[in-house]
Amino acid sequence: MKTIVLTFSMLLFLVFTDDLKAQNKKINWLNFQQLEDSLAIKPKKVFINFHTDWCVYCKKMDEAAFKDPEVIQKLNSEFYAVKMNSESRKPITFDGKIYTNKEIGKKRKPIHEIPLLLGNRKNKPFSLPLTILLDEKFKIIKRDFEYISPKNMINFLNQH
Repeated sequence: MKTIVLTFSMLLFLVFTDDLKAQNKKINWLNFQQLEDSLAIKPKKVFINFHTDWCVYCKKMDEAAFKDPEVIQKLNSEFYAVKMNSESRKPITFDGKIYTNKEIGKKRKPIHEIPLLLGNRKNKPFSLPLTILLDEKFKIIKRDFEYISPKNMINFLNQH
């Protein structure tokens, strides 16, 4: 009987350990509502990644940088991480203001107001992937408009 109980205990331990490991292998992505709630409780640096379903380099970052254990650990421990589809059609309320996709019906690939505001560059069109790093006061520290490899992502995240 002791052997059965001990074996069952070991099995439970392994299942829960594997579950915890699986949780640590993913980035804890938030949406803007969750970000606002989290910032109200505890200010922290913010990492935002804007993507679309058709962006090849966005998908490449999903498969490389955002699955890299060092990137995952750093994002989960030091940042609030937000991932948003730039073509989202949903209104988003953030900081008391409602943001929408005003390009729906006007452009073939309509971009939501939030990525357009945060990705605005003088005399340059909006482009993806767009990755933004903000400080605890939501001030932009750095923006990148291209594919970021896992190694370069660590360097990007280390810029404060």
